[in-house]
Amino acid sequence: MGVFANNLLSGKVILITGGGSGLGREMGSRFLELGAKLAICGRREDVLRQTAEELSHGNNQGKFEIYYNTCDVRDPEQVRDLVSAVEERFGRIDVLINNAAGNFISPTERLSPRAVDAVLNIVLHGTFYMTLEVGKRWIDRQQTGTMLNIVTTYATTGSGYVVPSAAAKAGVLALTRSLAVEWAPYGIRQVAIAPGSFPTDGAWSRLSPTTSLEEKMMSRIPLGRTGSPDELADLATFLISDAGGYINGEVVTIDGGEWLRGAGQFNDLSELTAEEWDDIAKLTRKGK
Repeated sequence: MGVFANNLLSGKVILITGGGSGLGREMGSRFLELGAKLAICGRREDVLRQTAEELSHGNNQGKFEIYYNTCDVRDPEQVRDLVSAVEERFGRIDVLINNAAGNFISPTERLSPRAVDAVLNIVLHGTFYMTLEVGKRWIDRQQTGTMLNIVTTYATTGSGYVVPSAAAKAGVLALTRSLAVEWAPYGIRQVAIAPGSFPTDGAWSRLSPTTSLEEKMMSRIPLGRTGSPDELADLATFLISDAGGYINGEVVTIDGGEWLRGAGQFNDLSELTAEEWDDIAKLTRKGK
């Protein structure tokens, strides 16, 4: 039996960046089941097409409404064109979910400027570009809406070995809290989720590419398990729904208690040797 009424998100148009795979796809699937109209974007058209085909049928015999389009959130012009295309398809956007991300583990001194930019441009700049594009349109039209940003548990504390991600996600968290005050008078609400360990094919291959690393990460979680995508999707559903309408500027941590056990999700990687880092670098470069 589902947690929510089947029509909880009925009529809402939801745009998810990075919606073709991983947690973005899981959230989109749940939103469709609850009556939403869904738009997803990403850089790989083949992934988006397959996801759209699979989700559009779901358990509803092809009645789900889903639209996909490629977009590199690092490019403001592509962001603008995407938002215009979604509005042309559905007439409006009610909820924006900034989910697109990039991350990998590495000692910071090994990073090149290009590696730093690879993360900051997607996570911080991409989120900012999308937020501005949608927010400006809402304000011009006097339209209310909700923005949900996916951050991390270390956005507040920082964490070694994922420093570009920590810096970028800290910026996204600051954006969330800042606009929660500035844009609230327009009826625009800001919320965020800080997930802990939620295994997905793409992220997991870059952040936990070996069995020993996976075991180390698991040992840090008081509940003794990783999160289920359904659990995150349910939390996101509540936050963007009318039931969460008085939550503004808040970040909700969902990590099984890991953050409370010790700040800095990747700090324990200081125990690895230089040779182990060389092996990990080879493995993470293979992650999709």
